Amino acid sequence: MAKKRSSAKNARKKTKSPSGKKGSSFFDKSKIAIDNLKRWRKKRNKNNPHKSFKRTYREDYIRETNIPGIMQHIVDSFRMIFKNYKLFLPFLALMVVMSIFMIGLMGENSYAELKEGVERSSGENAGSLSKAWTMFMFTFATGGLAGASTEVTVAFSVLIFLAIWLVTIFMIRQRMAGHDIKLRDALYNAMTPLFSTLAIFVIVMIECIPLFLLMIAYSAAVQTEFLNTPFYALLFLGFALLMITLSGYLLSSSLIALLAVSVPGLYPMLALDSAAELMVGRRIKFVLRLIALIFTMIIMWVVVMIPLILFDMFMKQFAWLEGVPFIPICLVVMTCFTEIYTTTYLYQYYRYLLDSDS
Repeated sequence: MAKKRSSAKNARKKTKSPSGKKGSSFFDKSKIAIDNLKRWRKKRNKNNPHKSFKRTYREDYIRETNIPGIMQHIVDSFRMIFKNYKLFLPFLALMVVMSIFMIGLMGENSYAELKEGVERSSGENAGSLSKAWTMFMFTFATGGLAGASTEVTVAFSVLIFLAIWLVTIFMIRQRMAGHDIKLRDALYNAMTPLFSTLAIFVIVMIECIPLFLLMIAYSAAVQTEFLNTPFYALLFLGFALLMITLSGYLLSSSLIALLAVSVPGLYPMLALDSAAELMVGRRIKFVLRLIALIFTMIIMWVVVMIPLILFDMFMKQFAWLEGVPFIPICLVVMTCFTEIYTTTYLYQYYRYLLDSDS
């Protein structure tokens, strides 16, 4: 009996905190947290060839990526949208209506004043194509939205962008899986990972801080004539390259994480980890795809909007059509279609990478 009592006392002593001090539990929890952090970093860097303060050789980070070329990628993205026009056409119309009622249009009076100013500055000898190009360059940045943006319109713009992003990804994923879906099902089910997407979106905004600092520094440098001195201009160029490289490196994996987190049930940090692992050795190729996307969008806007502006100039010759906001509505349609195509393009690339690694 005495031995059993002594063993029971020893067991109770072992369950108590070591040294019996009040602060010992805090240090134990801190040690456990540090150990968990080390295990998480080791697990995350398992497939990462880059190590701190160590040279990474080229053969260590090159990854084989058997995916279609850039031109095939562009064509596949357009084909995905036009092939499923019964889904994307009503969805585009719905997003245009929501944008007009929630954000607004560029006023027809503002567009008419812009047109008159272009005609006065161009002169009588300027042709219609030259005037259309000038008006396109002035209206390109507006996207067909209201000129005066407030906090409410910015919030609505973000919500509409997230809705286009999530619904487009949901529809493409279902169509790639061979499922026949309706737009109603996509609208009801696609918004499930909204808060996870918002969390990644906040991280993306944080990673854009170097770019924001660069914009602030550039405006201050222009106002103070800091860039007039060649040596200071060279220093600012180095600073700009550093900020662009830093944000580009961080954003390359976060944009893929925005696609990965759209899967219901996937947590934001897990999506970031999987996207970072997926982009190891592929960031430069991804940047080239983004540059190709930008050029494709510019060409598409020029090819579509210039004839529409010429048609509007012809249409406004009739007095009963002068008040029709034709170009502002076309700008909203093009803005929404650009967001749909951008989402399709990026998701296609994400699926290319997944298929290449499988």
